[in-house]
Amino acid sequence: ALKEVPGVAVQKTGHGFGGSPFIRGFTGYRNICMIDGIRFNNAYFREGPVEYWNSIDMFSVKRIEVVRGPASVLYGSDAVGGAVNVITRGRDRFDDGWHFNGELAYRASTAEASHQGHAELEGNYGKAVGFYVGASAKLFGDLDAGGDIGRQPKTGYEQYDFHAKIDRFLEPGHRLTFACQVSDMDDVWRTHNTIYGISWHGTTVGTDRERIHDYTRHLGYVQYSGEMPGSIVDRIKISLSMQAPREHRDRVSGSGATEKYGVFVTQFGASAQMESPLPVGRLTYGVDYYRDWIESFRRDWNASGVYLGRAIQGPVADGSTFDLFGAFLQGSFPLAGDALEIIVGGRYTYAAADAPRVADPVTSGNVVSISESWNHAVGSARFIWHADKEKHWRLFGGVSQAFRAPTLMDMTRFDVARTGEKEVPALDLDPEEFLTGEFGGRVVYDNVWAQAAYYYTVIDGMIIRAPTGRMVGTLVEVRKKNEGDGYVHGFEIEAGWRFHPQLTLSGGFAWLDGEVDAYPTSAPVRKKQPLEKMMPPQGFASLRWDSPNKKYWAEFLVRAADNQDDLPPGDKRDTQRIPPGGTPGYAVLNVRGGAELWKGLRWSLAVENLTDKNYRVHGSGVNEAGFNVISSLRWRF
Repeated sequence: ALKEVPGVAVQKTGHGFGGSPFIRGFTGYRNICMIDGIRFNNAYFREGPVEYWNSIDMFSVKRIEVVRGPASVLYGSDAVGGAVNVITRGRDRFDDGWHFNGELAYRASTAEASHQGHAELEGNYGKAVGFYVGASAKLFGDLDAGGDIGRQPKTGYEQYDFHAKIDRFLEPGHRLTFACQVSDMDDVWRTHNTIYGISWHGTTVGTDRERIHDYTRHLGYVQYSGEMPGSIVDRIKISLSMQAPREHRDRVSGSGATEKYGVFVTQFGASAQMESPLPVGRLTYGVDYYRDWIESFRRDWNASGVYLGRAIQGPVADGSTFDLFGAFLQGSFPLAGDALEIIVGGRYTYAAADAPRVADPVTSGNVVSISESWNHAVGSARFIWHADKEKHWRLFGGVSQAFRAPTLMDMTRFDVARTGEKEVPALDLDPEEFLTGEFGGRVVYDNVWAQAAYYYTVIDGMIIRAPTGRMVGTLVEVRKKNEGDGYVHGFEIEAGWRFHPQLTLSGGFAWLDGEVDAYPTSAPVRKKQPLEKMMPPQGFASLRWDSPNKKYWAEFLVRAADNQDDLPPGDKRDTQRIPPGGTPGYAVLNVRGGAELWKGLRWSLAVENLTDKNYRVHGSGVNEAGFNVISSLRWRF
């Protein structure tokens, strides 16, 4: 869904392991994801691409909103590279009496050897009650790469999803929503770490015999939204949520030693957002609070199968908690007869981490505790200027701060990190700070639209891994510190032209560059280095045809990326994912189209990677699909 958003790259550690986007140079816990406005990030998220975004069932998604750039004023910690809000499906039509609608969907892919099915039912009782229920099953086979690579072993997995939502209209303009989501991903391999990985352009193959993850996620929430025209508070939304992601990991090393990990997160969330009219402008304000409880364990067996016992903690501290409270205020003020809009805002955040049982980073066998809290404030000031009365042309820009509070993953991690590194807990960390300036323009006419933007982000005190000077077997021991200062800047361009009533030409391009302090070797010497897994210049172009009656469409699309050979030492050491000398560029040709066979029945067909190109997205642990035929059928009744 995000492949054709300029400035966004989607890395895959594995076919089902990864998928979280890089947005303007940042990924993992430096981008915030929300589901219907509910915070998806938690204190267990890692800095690299995380697999948890894959638990969001696309069959249940109505639309995805992407904000590129800092969004900490509205969304708090983690909204550094950008913010993504996933809006899920529900009942939209409300008529008198009982009404029901349903949908059956099926999708098959040759390169994935996959079969996906979805069924849903929605309805309403008058204008007072609406409901939605849906379920999906996805069976992915091993992924077939392009060229002579063929099937990549141990890349398939299974996923099952369930969604339900009930809307109750208390009176006109007031809605109460109850929703739940369940996702279960089974036998997801981190293949590149294992003997089943592939060597591509000189990458090395892992030594582990197994690296298997099982992941489940439960989300339940209740939301109240109300509109009260003429009141002091004329719009309000209140949310209460409980989210429970669960992860199990099995690892069998090359020697035969076995490790079993488990991490159970329980997250409670509460938020309120209000809007009020001002004599000049409008005010948006609110509060939000999230608490994470984390249980974590690790059990070990030696190569002979002898049980060695339970460790003090798993990947992060067992019995730990993380609190995040925020209060924000943002005003929008039209000036010069609505030609100019000024938007200013600020947020205060309190964060606290409490971990009573942490493995001592020095002795490993002893227990220490961590109890830290932080107070932080950020602000933003932006403008939108409409250059003409019809508002076809606009300029926009401003300055925005972002921050990220240290999490339990930063402070208490005791686990293998990047290739060749063992991370130990860090007992004293501070929030990361970012300052971004952006300037751009947008033009919109009936048949032509275009947008361009340039941004520059100053990085202050980013948390980076530093060598301790010790070795753990063959692994370099590292610990996180607030020693990463640097920058990232880039530009994004996107445009479209409907040059014929049925033909549209569109495309986008993005470039970025950046450096941050890092430790290039195991010696305690810090130097400026390129950002890790930095997105190379990339873009896309498409030509789309729509029939006059909108029942048929076809599109030719090319996506391309340049070589990425500007590698920091961490990327150079990551030899299982990144080839020596960098990741080669690629150009991939795709053709896709669809038809409404009859009312309610739609069929689509895509042929991806027409030339069977053998390629991978920079930083990924698997190659992308080779020649791939995808067929989808949706019947709405």
